[in-house]
Amino acid sequence: MKTLPAAAIFLFVVVLNGCAIVPGQRMDEGALQSDDSHVQLVQITPELIESTQVQPGTIPQELLSFQPQDYRIAAGDTLYITVWDHPELTSPAGSQQQTVANGRLVRPDGTLFYPYAGTIKAEGLTVEDLRQLLTKKLGSFVRDPQVDVNVVGYGGHRITLEGAFQHTDAQVLNSVPLTLSQAIGLAGVDTQQADLSGFTLTRDGKTYNLDLTQINQATAGQTIYLKPGDTLFLPYNDNKEVYVVGEVVRPQAITFKTTALTLTQALGRAGGLSPVTSSGEAVYVIRGSKKLSQTPAQVFHLSARSASSYALADNFRVQPGDVVFVGAAAITKWNRVLSQLLPLSGLIYQAAGTADRVDNR
Repeated sequence: MKTLPAAAIFLFVVVLNGCAIVPGQRMDEGALQSDDSHVQLVQITPELIESTQVQPGTIPQELLSFQPQDYRIAAGDTLYITVWDHPELTSPAGSQQQTVANGRLVRPDGTLFYPYAGTIKAEGLTVEDLRQLLTKKLGSFVRDPQVDVNVVGYGGHRITLEGAFQHTDAQVLNSVPLTLSQAIGLAGVDTQQADLSGFTLTRDGKTYNLDLTQINQATAGQTIYLKPGDTLFLPYNDNKEVYVVGEVVRPQAITFKTTALTLTQALGRAGGLSPVTSSGEAVYVIRGSKKLSQTPAQVFHLSARSASSYALADNFRVQPGDVVFVGAAAITKWNRVLSQLLPLSGLIYQAAGTADRVDNR
């Protein structure tokens, strides 16, 4: 029986030792806890969950306290002015025409012209203000004028919508007050691409950050009314991702839609821990730091081997940029050693066979 050459045996031992020290992906917790490390290891515990609970956002009082006043005429509005018993003033285009055809357009400078009343500054007036003004001016030419004013075309007061809405056309404000919820409902939200937590409302040069996932709870039945000139912005979530890697079913980058993405949800979207290769004791959340010299990065550790650990994971919120890492089980590490050795062992036996053939010549 032939034996392996000494060189082949030496090579096998070297390979075995080299593979055993790096059998698979794992986290060296001892290195993380060293004094000179720029990374802080934090265990995920009930105490940590309680200390990091995020309270629902509050809505600024100035938004809640705003109450729409009577509608005020704006440039671009179309008015239908009726002077009873005077069709020549009411319907100069003919009574057979549509109401809008006999309407009076408020010019860009806020004025309109009306026979016998002349040029009137209508912008900023309520419908009742304009009715009384026309009654007074026409009184010099028409005996006891009976005047009625209606807005038949709204075009002056608008709100602007930008970002991840399904419809970003400007919405027109009319005599019926429009709420924030109604405006969002009309625009529609692109739920696949929207960052609901980054929604903002800009009013009179001031921007308010409002989380759409919490706004219903925060308002508690109170209504936010919109004001002419308001801008609603809903950002896209393409820059907000958490990365799930390691021993999971589907490693991937997961986009954020809300602020309330938990560790359980992140792992769930990745298909969960691999039932064959993962270690329940090696679930980590790696959170970077912009200035490592001043603030260390953090590695949160969860031992997911008991039912209580899943309750902790369901209350631990991940943040954009986090890396969720799941380590390999011990059997997986050994299998990887074997998978690395088997191809090499074939080469070793092939080399040994070649050596025997050389010696027998």
